[in-house]
Amino acid sequence: MKLVIFGASGQTGRLLVEEALVKGHQVVAYVRRVDSVTMKNPNLKLIVAGLDDEVKLREAVTGADACFSTLGGNSLTQSSLWFTEAIDRIAGIMEQEGVNRFIYLSSIGAGESRYFMGPLMRFMICNLILKVPLAEHSANEERLLKSNLKWTLVRPGSLTNGAKTAKFKHGSDFIKLKGNVKISRADVAAFMIGQASDTRYLKKGVWLYD
Repeated sequence: MKLVIFGASGQTGRLLVEEALVKGHQVVAYVRRVDSVTMKNPNLKLIVAGLDDEVKLREAVTGADACFSTLGGNSLTQSSLWFTEAIDRIAGIMEQEGVNRFIYLSSIGAGESRYFMGPLMRFMICNLILKVPLAEHSANEERLLKSNLKWTLVRPGSLTNGAKTAKFKHGSDFIKLKGNVKISRADVAAFMIGQASDTRYLKKGVWLYD
């Protein structure tokens, strides 16, 4: 499969690229700097451009089997308008090019998943600590919900740098979380790549945690 990864130079994005290559996929890594992805593989193509470059975005998306986003804003306190604009632009180009599958890395606390937390934790996380990032993810989720795309919203707990275990929990039903749940980026990356050919969570938000 041809997989396009936006945010390929980030901590989770790099693992997503590695996982996709290990699985034998052709990977297009969309990055802003040519030196931000140093791995070499005949199945890896870099496209170096900004997220406002519609020509390069279209080049990346055209002919893809699935697109992935591990993008995130740059601040806990200041809204990153470029982030929501980028997802809107990517989704629009995907719709135009007939590329339907979009796996989007969000977070527990975005959208209705804020109610997975108890009142105190919800107030601390969603209203104070992560108010801005979760608002951005929620806005992006809303954009995808209104699209014609075959999306999956991946909502992990707090991300760690632990090893891949494949022993995490995941589901789309309402849950009640206790405490601050976590999961390794490696497990999230493996799960996301699997969604390219898995329809179980098509047009659903899916939670993940250890």
